[in-house]
Amino acid sequence: MIDLYYWTTPNGHKITMFLEEAGLPYKIFPVHIGKGDQFKPEFLAISPNNRMPAIVDHEPAIGGEPVSVFESGAILLYLAEKTGKLIPSDPRKRIMALEWLFWQMGGLGPMAGQNHHFAIYAPEKLPYAIERYVNETNRLYGVLNKQLGKHEYVAGEYSIADMAAYPWVVPYERQGQNLDDFPNLKRWFEAIRERPSTIRAYAKADEVNPQNAGISEEDKKVLFGQNSKNVS
Repeated sequence: MIDLYYWTTPNGHKITMFLEEAGLPYKIFPVHIGKGDQFKPEFLAISPNNRMPAIVDHEPAIGGEPVSVFESGAILLYLAEKTGKLIPSDPRKRIMALEWLFWQMGGLGPMAGQNHHFAIYAPEKLPYAIERYVNETNRLYGVLNKQLGKHEYVAGEYSIADMAAYPWVVPYERQGQNLDDFPNLKRWFEAIRERPSTIRAYAKADEVNPQNAGISEEDKKVLFGQNSKNVS
């Protein structure tokens, strides 16, 4: 059994997508990041960066005590290696999948996240910052579109590389992007959206956060007012 510490964000969706696709049994423990659940000592014990998602695997392949893993990319890789699923067995394709997994972790996620922040949540609208991150998101969409012009999925076959990127493309309109500008990406996006496992994963989000409420002013203070005191 996998304990999944989760909230309804792109990084959270990555893990439910994997668990549903692989058919692993899991239990969700909601971590309401707007209410500060990520700073509770019991959560920091498994996720010292006070970010979700995190997992606890009670039946690790290595045996012994339960294993906890934080950081969504590390979780995807851990689960893929545990199950032997959703990561290419061919060494060259495996390298490609890992390249694009880390591309998402280091590029698409952080840049789209800053896009969301300055365009939607920042108390002051800074044109330079908004343009900077909308343009960088656009560039990254172009990079992904080019890759998908050569492969059906990011690394050839459906893998953790796709699961990492897809949830960050879901809010493309909020990011100031038009999928019609990226036909290969649009084809890929629509194919993943229709996978039964993706539909089930996003249904979990509706169960955990049925109102899908926006971020309140109090939530913003929790989310965007953090410093070292929050983890000490």
